[in-house]
Amino acid sequence: MTKKTLKIVSILMIIVLGALLFGYQQVEKYADRPLTIKQEKIFTLPAGTGRVALETLLIKEQIIDDSYLFPWLLRIEPELAQFKAGTYRFTPGMTVQEMLKLLKSGKEAQFSIRFVEGSRLRDWLVALQQAQYMKHSLAGKSESEIAVALGLDEKAPLEGWFYPDTYLYTAGNTDLSLLKRANQRMQKAVDQIWQGRAPSLPYKTVEDMLTMASIIEKETAINDERSKVASVFINRLRIGMRMQTDPTVIYGMGDAYIGNISKKDLETATPYNTYVISGLPPTPIAMPGLASIEAAAHPAKTSYLYFVADGKGGHTFSTNLENHNKAVRAYREVLKNKNEK
Repeated sequence: MTKKTLKIVSILMIIVLGALLFGYQQVEKYADRPLTIKQEKIFTLPAGTGRVALETLLIKEQIIDDSYLFPWLLRIEPELAQFKAGTYRFTPGMTVQEMLKLLKSGKEAQFSIRFVEGSRLRDWLVALQQAQYMKHSLAGKSESEIAVALGLDEKAPLEGWFYPDTYLYTAGNTDLSLLKRANQRMQKAVDQIWQGRAPSLPYKTVEDMLTMASIIEKETAINDERSKVASVFINRLRIGMRMQTDPTVIYGMGDAYIGNISKKDLETATPYNTYVISGLPPTPIAMPGLASIEAAAHPAKTSYLYFVADGKGGHTFSTNLENHNKAVRAYREVLKNKNEK
């Protein structure tokens, strides 16, 4: 090889190396380029999606621009091409490289659903039905069918037996699996509290304690009052006095309840109307929170037999009917003054 030829080859190599370096730098700059999204984007990558199909999907959903650099990035950094099927959350500012690393990690987007204390099973089922990216399998099923699906006896009451909390799930999780988690948590919590309950409580079964907890949950949202409310109902049960609690009437009315309770409603017998029946209703009337279960298991030691709202967010507790009637009149006066303003 002549000196002239060697010189030409050297120049060509420099040009090629320069071009390769320039190309590599362009690909790296592309990798650090932010996605084109302006707000959070949920992206589902189907199973079996290859490199070309991924690029097509990303462009179609306006997550990246159409660029010849994308396939080159996957060639230069082949580990980024090991993406996994799933549903992912992309955020504004995320780079192309960060997106591909997320797809490789398999860390799917998590979604949340909140079940509040005092809500009912029917409320939960509606929320589950409306939950996005969840696989729905319970629509149209009866309570007994749901019980069987949960692995419980078909006659097992479900009301009250799900732990209220915020639950996280990934796309494709079933509503049944989430209910199982909530049921198992409640079973565990109730069993532990039942084992450590105060002595001589008028409960025959753990279900009785949970039923009491559900009533407490519906009667007050103030933590300091829960054990006092529990004491009122415990004291009534001990002397054979009816519980006479409005939430049980409402529950027994079902869809007939439209926001008000009439005298006729209080006198109409249902299995849950504690103005008519003696003792506890047959099942819980809502999903109680942990604080209410603890209150049912450890009621305050009081002589209270009555309580009524005080118009200020709390309740006034009384040991006798005379004082209770005074508290009722005081409550009505507070309401009257509010309405006149």
